[in-house]
Amino acid sequence: MSPVEKKDCLFCKIVRGEIPARKVYEDDDMLAFHDIAPQAPVHFMIIPKQHVDSLAAVGPEHERVLGRMFAMAGRLAREQGSPDGFRTIVNTGRIGRQDVYHLHIHILGGSEPFGRMMPPSGA
Repeated sequence: MSPVEKKDCLFCKIVRGEIPARKVYEDDDMLAFHDIAPQAPVHFMIIPKQHVDSLAAVGPEHERVLGRMFAMAGRLAREQGSPDGFRTIVNTGRIGRQDVYHLHIHILGGSEPFGRMMPPSGA
């Protein structure tokens, strides 16, 4: 295990291949995979492979990977079936309803009217 991973983190286990996931995209720095409890026709998450607890823990050393994650969001949303737009949600900390403490961006899209959808609780 790399020193940038956490042994008991759910998303670090997915990165290591210990827990299966329906992958959307993967490279050396990030992983995108389908949410196990989708709240829209298109619902996946993009995570950095390096463990970062939350958006509140981001520092200058994370700028490159976070920029790449957001830069990939549109392409991946279109490829997954949301050509007309999508929502990006980053739950941060207890007040922000974050359940899994590994930074992740929810991408929600598809054919539903998203203005009326509630943001994902948790995860």
